[in-house]
Amino acid sequence: MNRHDQLREATFCKSSYSDHQGSCVEIAQTHDAVGLRDSKLTDSPVLAVSASHGRAFVQAVKQGRFS
Repeated sequence: MNRHDQLREATFCKSSYSDHQGSCVEIAQTHDAVGLRDSKLTDSPVLAVSASHGRAFVQAVKQGRFS
């Protein structure tokens, strides 16, 4: 099963820090993959990466590397 197939069955969630206008990114995680998508366009394509790359990205966000 590829990453996109795994994420099709995963539950996406968004941060509690998200605004109420829906301008958010949602994230889902499986054992092997992390998926990101636009919360306003839940049928849009999902950016799927390996679990290790997903963890590295989330850690970089938490450290403020993209601010």
